[in-house]
Amino acid sequence: MIAHTGISVKNYKKGKEFYSKALKPLGYKLHMDYAKYKAAGFMAGGQTDFWISEAKKSAPMHVAFRAKNKKEVDTFYKVGLANGGKDNGAPGYRTDYSPGYYAAFLYDAAGNNIEAVFYDPKPKKK
Repeated sequence: MIAHTGISVKNYKKGKEFYSKALKPLGYKLHMDYAKYKAAGFMAGGQTDFWISEAKKSAPMHVAFRAKNKKEVDTFYKVGLANGGKDNGAPGYRTDYSPGYYAAFLYDAAGNNIEAVFYDPKPKKK
Protein backbone atom coordinates (compact mmCIF):
# COMPACT_ATOMS: atom_id res chain seq x y z
CA MET A 1 0.00 0.00 0.00
CA ILE A 2 1.34 3.44 -0.90
CA ALA A 3 1.53 5.92 1.98
CA HIS A 4 2.14 9.02 -0.15
CA THR A 5 3.40 10.07 -3.54
CA GLY A 6 4.55 13.23 -5.24
CA ILE A 7 5.08 14.80 -8.63
CA SER A 8 7.15 17.63 -10.02
CA VAL A 9 5.69 20.90 -11.27
CA LYS A 10 7.41 23.57 -13.32
CA ASN A 11 6.09 26.47 -11.24
CA TYR A 12 5.43 25.89 -7.54
CA LYS A 13 3.02 28.79 -7.03
CA LYS A 14 0.91 27.95 -10.10
CA GLY A 15 1.03 24.23 -9.32
CA LYS A 16 -0.12 24.79 -5.74
CA GLU A 17 -3.01 26.94 -6.95
CA PHE A 18 -4.04 24.44 -9.65
CA TYR A 19 -3.99 21.41 -7.33
CA SER A 20 -5.70 23.28 -4.49
CA LYS A 21 -8.65 23.94 -6.78
CA ALA A 22 -8.68 20.83 -8.99
CA LEU A 23 -8.46 18.37 -6.07
CA LYS A 24 -10.99 20.14 -3.84
CA PRO A 25 -13.98 18.28 -5.40
CA LEU A 26 -12.23 15.02 -4.42
CA GLY A 27 -11.97 16.07 -0.77
CA TYR A 28 -8.35 17.24 -0.85
CA LYS A 29 -7.08 20.41 0.76
CA LEU A 30 -3.67 22.02 1.02
CA HIS A 31 -2.30 20.82 4.34
CA MET A 32 1.44 21.48 4.35
CA ASP A 33 3.13 24.34 2.55
CA TYR A 34 6.92 24.52 2.49
CA ALA A 35 7.32 27.59 0.27
CA LYS A 36 11.04 27.84 1.17
CA TYR A 37 11.56 24.41 -0.44
CA LYS A 38 8.85 24.88 -3.07
CA ALA A 39 6.92 21.84 -1.86
CA ALA A 40 3.31 21.36 -0.74
CA GLY A 41 1.31 18.46 0.64
CA PHE A 42 -2.38 17.82 0.10
CA MET A 43 -4.61 15.91 2.49
CA ALA A 44 -7.78 13.87 2.19
CA GLY A 45 -9.10 11.48 4.78
CA GLY A 46 -6.63 12.45 7.48
CA GLN A 47 -3.42 11.75 5.52
CA THR A 48 -1.15 14.11 3.61
CA ASP A 49 -0.69 11.65 0.77
CA PHE A 50 -0.10 13.78 -2.33
CA TRP A 51 2.83 16.16 -2.75
CA ILE A 52 4.07 18.57 -5.38
CA SER A 53 7.51 20.14 -5.64
CA GLU A 54 9.11 22.43 -8.18
CA ALA A 55 11.73 20.95 -10.47
CA LYS A 56 13.30 22.46 -13.55
CA LYS A 57 13.55 19.08 -15.30
CA SER A 58 11.37 16.03 -14.82
CA ALA A 59 9.48 13.42 -16.79
CA PRO A 60 5.68 13.75 -16.80
CA MET A 61 3.88 11.30 -14.53
CA HIS A 62 0.40 9.87 -14.16
CA VAL A 63 -1.58 10.02 -10.90
CA ALA A 64 -5.16 8.80 -10.46
CA PHE A 65 -7.29 10.06 -7.58
CA ARG A 66 -10.26 8.00 -6.42
CA ALA A 67 -13.60 9.80 -6.47
CA LYS A 68 -16.66 8.86 -4.41
CA ASN A 69 -19.07 9.29 -7.31
CA LYS A 70 -19.43 10.46 -10.92
CA LYS A 71 -20.27 14.02 -9.82
CA GLU A 72 -16.86 14.36 -8.16
CA VAL A 73 -15.17 13.22 -11.39
CA ASP A 74 -17.21 15.71 -13.42
CA THR A 75 -16.48 18.57 -11.02
CA PHE A 76 -12.75 17.74 -10.89
CA TYR A 77 -12.64 17.97 -14.69
CA LYS A 78 -14.61 21.22 -14.89
CA VAL A 79 -12.66 22.97 -12.11
CA GLY A 80 -9.34 21.69 -13.43
CA LEU A 81 -10.03 23.05 -16.92
CA ALA A 82 -11.12 26.40 -15.46
CA ASN A 83 -7.80 26.63 -13.58
CA GLY A 84 -5.30 25.90 -16.31
CA GLY A 85 -5.63 22.15 -16.86
CA LYS A 86 -5.66 20.84 -20.43
CA ASP A 87 -8.13 18.20 -21.62
CA ASN A 88 -6.82 14.65 -21.86
CA GLY A 89 -10.18 12.86 -21.73
CA ALA A 90 -13.60 14.18 -20.75
CA PRO A 91 -15.61 12.44 -18.02
CA GLY A 92 -17.07 9.12 -19.11
CA TYR A 93 -16.95 5.37 -18.79
CA ARG A 94 -13.78 3.64 -19.96
CA THR A 95 -15.28 0.19 -20.50
CA ASP A 96 -12.05 -1.01 -22.08
CA TYR A 97 -10.49 -0.56 -18.59
CA SER A 98 -13.44 -2.18 -16.78
CA PRO A 99 -17.26 -1.94 -17.01
CA GLY A 100 -17.63 0.56 -14.15
CA TYR A 101 -14.51 2.66 -14.74
CA TYR A 102 -15.75 6.29 -14.88
CA ALA A 103 -12.91 8.78 -15.22
CA ALA A 104 -11.67 12.14 -16.48
CA PHE A 105 -8.12 13.12 -17.39
CA LEU A 106 -6.28 16.46 -17.36
CA TYR A 107 -2.75 17.58 -18.08
CA ASP A 108 -1.30 20.04 -15.59
CA ALA A 109 1.14 22.79 -16.68
CA ALA A 110 4.10 20.38 -16.37
CA GLY A 111 2.46 17.77 -18.60
CA ASN A 112 1.51 15.41 -15.78
CA ASN A 113 -1.55 13.28 -16.57
CA ILE A 114 -3.95 13.75 -13.65
CA GLU A 115 -7.00 11.52 -13.40
CA ALA A 116 -10.09 11.29 -11.22
CA VAL A 117 -11.76 7.87 -11.26
CA PHE A 118 -14.95 6.43 -9.79
CA TYR A 119 -15.34 2.65 -9.75
CA ASP A 120 -19.07 2.46 -10.41
CA PRO A 121 -20.43 -0.75 -8.87
CA LYS A 122 -23.59 -0.52 -10.99
CA PRO A 123 -22.67 0.84 -14.43
CA LYS A 124 -25.50 1.24 -16.89
CA LYS A 125 -25.71 -1.50 -19.47
CA LYS A 126 -25.31 -0.50 -23.11
